[in-house]
Parts: sequence; C-alpha cells; structure tokens
Amino acid sequence: MKRVVVFIKQVPDTAELKIDPVTNTMIREGVPSIINPFDMYAIEEALKIKDKWGDTETVVMTMGPPQADAALREAISMGIDKGILLSDKKFAASDTWATSYILSKAVEKLGDFDVLIAGKQATDGDTAQVGPGVATWLKIPSVTYVRKIDELEPGHAKVERMRSEGFDIIEVKGKFLMTVLKELNEPRIPSFRGKMAAKKAEIPVWGADDLNTDEANIGFTGSPTRVVKAFTPPPKKGGIKVEGDDLETVKGIFKFIKENHLA
Repeated sequence: MKRVVVFIKQVPDTAELKIDPVTNTMIREGVPSIINPFDMYAIEEALKIKDKWGDTETVVMTMGPPQADAALREAISMGIDKGILLSDKKFAASDTWATSYILSKAVEKLGDFDVLIAGKQATDGDTAQVGPGVATWLKIPSVTYVRKIDELEPGHAKVERMRSEGFDIIEVKGKFLMTVLKELNEPRIPSFRGKMAAKKAEIPVWGADDLNTDEANIGFTGSPTRVVKAFTPPPKKGGIKVEGDDLETVKGIFKFIKENHLA
C-alpha cells in the first residue's frame, strides 16, 4: 500500500492573537484554535492523491498539547484515514529545529511512505522552516511553495514552485517532501459520514520514549534558537490627503516632505 503523510499544526486564531510582554510567548489560554490555514491545502492534496492513486493510506500528524487532538479529528472528517498526535512535556518549547527532528522521528516510526506534505508555513511562527527541516533530517529532497502539480506518481513528480519573479518547474525522483500554496487546490468540506468517523477515530499519542528521540534535540534545551523579544506592532498613523489639481498636489507633497524633514 502507498502512503501519503501530512504535517499540520494547531494555531491560535490570528484575529485573537496576543503576546505576553513578560515571557515573549503567545497567550494561548482562552484563545480559539484552528488548523493552520495553509495546512488545509496540504490535507486536500493528500486526499486528491489518494483519489488518483487508489490503495493509498493518508496519515496526518501534529505535535502539540492534548487538545491538538481536535485538529487531527477535523482532518479525518475531511477524509484522512489516520491521525497521530505527538505530545510530551519533553517537547515543550521546541523551536523549528527540534520540531522538525521530532516529526522526522515520527515518520521513521510510522514506516514507509511515498510523499510528505505540509503547508508553506504556520501563521503563528511564519518561519517556513519545519517542512524543509523534516526533509533534511530524513535526507530526502524537498520542494517548497508548490503551486501546481504537473505529474505525481510513486517515485516521480514534476511540480511548479512559485518564485517572486515567476516559477520553476522541478522534477523529483524518489520520496520527497513538498510544502504547498493555496493556489494548489480548494479544501473540501467535511461530510456527515466524515464527521462521524472523526468522532469515533482512535488517535494514538506518541511521546519522546515512543519515538526514541535524543533529548539533546528536543524541547527548550534542544532548541538552538531563542525568542529575545516579541511584540504587537503599534497601529499605523493616519496619512495625509492632498487635494487639488496636479500642480497643487505636487506642491502639497513637497511641503509635507520638507516640513517633516523626510528628504
């Protein structure tokens, strides 16, 4: 049987996001959580691959506290076959290095796979590092910012990777990881049958001992990066409005620049 693995993350609803000024960490208590929006496209693509290939198991993984179970069940309600929660107090405060290491160990424990998929980045961290980091730990190729899949069969793929000035056509052989953009597809709505399956699904929980992780690579002590300061940017000040014909407008702009010592 072929296998497609999807990495997702449960993130705070960005409309409710707040930063603790003392600890420089996000305040998650009392804040509604959702599946990282970009990961929804990864879930959908895994389902499309299964529809095309047949005889394919789709597995979704997430690392987080026990309540992240809800994100896995939502993915199952969309049609994913299996969810796995990676949860352990030893994983707390893991940065992107440690997180990608933990996810790679989970893939190794799961066994064989054909394709790994993740959203391009998480809305709470915006680093876009975890997906490529997993591929690095597993020593497989990664293709980021995939906007279109031209060909995809077990062991071979040709995809379009978006760039600021256009796109690349990348051909990959063997197992690989891709991070995807919203241009790739439109996530489906869970069916009633899917919701019932999600409610009944058994979600295994894997901890540090289950994954045989090296404690030097997990949690706060295994994370080489530190958040020195985090803050919410102040609101932007209002601009100016210059009215009149073209000449009056230009004169008004030059006057503003001169008075505010901007040139």
